[in-house]
Amino acid sequence: MAVIKKERKPKPDASTTRIQDPEGTRRNILEIASKEFALNGLSGARIDEIAARTRFSKRMIYYYFGDKEGLYLRALENAYRQVREGEAQLDIEGLPPVAALTRLVEFTFDHHHRHEEFIRMVMIENIHHGQYLEQSDAIRELNVTAIDHISRIYSRGVEEGVFRPGLDAVELHWQVSALCFFNVSNRTTFSMIFGRDFGAPAQLERLKRNSVEMLLRFVAKDEAPAER
Repeated sequence: MAVIKKERKPKPDASTTRIQDPEGTRRNILEIASKEFALNGLSGARIDEIAARTRFSKRMIYYYFGDKEGLYLRALENAYRQVREGEAQLDIEGLPPVAALTRLVEFTFDHHHRHEEFIRMVMIENIHHGQYLEQSDAIRELNVTAIDHISRIYSRGVEEGVFRPGLDAVELHWQVSALCFFNVSNRTTFSMIFGRDFGAPAQLERLKRNSVEMLLRFVAKDEAPAER
């Protein structure tokens, strides 16, 4: 009597994953691509390396993102989206203006520290004179929400008499970004030049407190931090 052997089903591979979870595939590719672009820049990043680290083929990456520049632009958009989504989740609408601005600055400082690839991708895009960012309506729309966010906090502070009038919301956003951005972008050079570890936990906490205080002093009606 002949023995009938059952055929073994092939194990699911990356192609099956793509069909079953296309959004998960995109997220995985973007996560790895962001690190690769942040480390090596647009010109130095290699699709071969990204494919190897994601276990998806180059063809699949091109299927989702078109080409390397398309992948870079989507990664840049995703980096901005992450920070803006984090801001949107802050529970600050019911807080007094000083406490709300404090929390916003603290969030920005911590986010940039935890997502250094975001800072490096912004630096790379500035090297490219913003030519890829200019192509993205999504990034402009995302950053409109950032200005609305800080504008509402500032307007409430002016109405309540704790913030001085006449300041520009975009410039306030600039100041917050500048203080928190520099903490990542120049940390290595400052640490080496001045012989101090600016990435040490105690030093980071001190820099965060200083950033908050500088912003509060800048916006305060009496040029001093209001009581929290």
